[in-house]
Amino acid sequence: MEMNSEQIVMYTTQWCGDCHRAKQVMKSLQVPYKEIDISHDPEAAELVVQLNRGNRSVPTIVFPDGSVLTEPKTATLVQKLQAYS
Repeated sequence: MEMNSEQIVMYTTQWCGDCHRAKQVMKSLQVPYKEIDISHDPEAAELVVQLNRGNRSVPTIVFPDGSVLTEPKTATLVQKLQAYS
């Protein structure tokens, strides 16, 4: 799986309410990111499971510095994005 090390990657599913909320936060703060729907990408789904100790939790957001947020609350995501930019 190719991943630009300078890019935020958000692993999602279409049915995930938290994913829709996280995407809205990213849009409102005008933060570019790459979205990967794990429902259609088995390799990405396996990566999410590995990152989350066996859980298929979304959204899983991977930052260029290697840090990961899983199912973050809005305030946590905003704080991380503000510190990141």
